[in-house]
Amino acid sequence: MSALGQVGDLLQLVPVQRAGAGLLLSALGLPIVGVVIVGLDIMPVRFAMMHVALLGIAAGQLLGLDPVLCAMVACALAGAGVAPLARDADGLSGAMGLLMSLAIAAALLLLALSGVNANGAFALLWGSILAVRPADLAVLGALAVALPALFVWRRRDLALLLHDRELALCSGVAVQRLTVLLLVLVAVAVAGAIRLTGALLVDALTLLPALAARRLGRSLVSITLWAVGIGLVVNVAGFLVSLAWDLPPGPVLVLAAGAVALAAHLVPERRTPSWRVPASSSVPSSH
Repeated sequence: MSALGQVGDLLQLVPVQRAGAGLLLSALGLPIVGVVIVGLDIMPVRFAMMHVALLGIAAGQLLGLDPVLCAMVACALAGAGVAPLARDADGLSGAMGLLMSLAIAAALLLLALSGVNANGAFALLWGSILAVRPADLAVLGALAVALPALFVWRRRDLALLLHDRELALCSGVAVQRLTVLLLVLVAVAVAGAIRLTGALLVDALTLLPALAARRLGRSLVSITLWAVGIGLVVNVAGFLVSLAWDLPPGPVLVLAAGAVALAAHLVPERRTPSWRVPASSSVPSSH
């Protein structure tokens, strides 16, 4: 059977259709999370959330609750809790290191004391794209709506915050509340992508498209659009390649996104990307 015929046959299967729908929905929202991570310079957060997600998964298995839902709740609470530290990148890095250590230790302790099979918890960290459920699609769909809507609604405030925190404060932006909201969305997005690529490979859906877009875009709007466009292309192409050649989708998506990011950095840089909005809608005049 040809690769094209194999892909056509596989796309008739409901689990494959759900996986494809999940990747399409994730491409509409998760690259925007990457734009936030790069703009706020909070890359340590995503590593910490992977460990917090494992703690949530362990708690879910112990309590007999949905492990992905518990992971999302744990990540959301952790994201809100570390928001005050986001004003200082150095302080945030140290706090994230402590959070990672405590989360993984607590997760392993829960698994040991409860007698729950640890293989199931760790399997979610690697992802199982064909195990995507309608509930997972609902979460990804909500993120696909909420994240673009937030960027449209608060474009000016986000542009100021991602460009310069102090400038945003001076311009009347509710920096603390907006930062809490962004960190909670980042944390929930990391947990929401667990079944697609696993927490360990979530960069393929979030950070890598944003890194490529930051090289190609000149403003927050163009960077965001580039990130979403790259995410769509990478997710569709990577998924089809994995189906055609019977390869694990997670690593294929990471390699595809990484290749695009590397290619984007070979494009001559015209000028440093700006997060600012047009002057007419930016900092209020003092006159």
